[in-house]
Amino acid sequence: MTKAKETFRVFVVRKRWWTAAACLCLAALLFGVVNHPAVVGASAAARQLPIYCVQRDQKLVAISFDAAWGNEDTQQLIDIMDKYKVKATFFVVGDWADKYPESVKALHDAGHEVMNHSNTHAHYPQLSTDEITADLNACNDKVEQITGVRPTLVRLPYGDYDDHSINAVRSIGMEPVQWDVDSLDWKDLEAPEIVKRVTEKVQPGSIVLFHNAALHTPEALPTILETLIQDGYTFVPISQILLTGEYTIDHTGRQCPA
Repeated sequence: MTKAKETFRVFVVRKRWWTAAACLCLAALLFGVVNHPAVVGASAAARQLPIYCVQRDQKLVAISFDAAWGNEDTQQLIDIMDKYKVKATFFVVGDWADKYPESVKALHDAGHEVMNHSNTHAHYPQLSTDEITADLNACNDKVEQITGVRPTLVRLPYGDYDDHSINAVRSIGMEPVQWDVDSLDWKDLEAPEIVKRVTEKVQPGSIVLFHNAALHTPEALPTILETLIQDGYTFVPISQILLTGEYTIDHTGRQCPA
């Protein structure tokens, strides 16, 4: 090999080494920037989330029921909770309130919260802001006409949402509320399985999801209430478990003191 060729070969090898080193440094720099806490925090803060649960030191838990279709068990659920002196939150669809106004009134008269589950159970991410707010207000009007109290909370149909729909809900002063404990009663699970799912997952500040027309919920509910009461839990409606004043909602949907 001539001296010129050897020099050129060394130059090429060194050039490749420096190029590779530069690429590695650039990749490391980009990784550091993207994963810097300030950047991650800004990204998380930009996403709009409903409240899934609440940071609470006390053993408080809120149970909720979605009422969208059937009405077979509503009075039985009222009777069970009356026995244990428990108050819950019922999210009702406006169309359901049209069919069963006597049940909406019975829930309110028994001391339970009656809140909004939309008017027609539509997928909110598919609607415009005006369509969402009109749908919410239509349900609010129906509940207020029956109970005298206008809902302030909404459970989004199908648990389906995006930033646009969350912003639309909050634009009219309502708060979207989901859940962190899903009973899965709508799958017609047997009562013992529902009991196990709920009692093992509840923690202070939990919001539990049930449905008013699920097959085995009336069978499972007494054991759930007894178990959690014996464990020191106090049941409150969702409006009473939520924090007031300054708060934040973290990336999991937990409402936390500011």
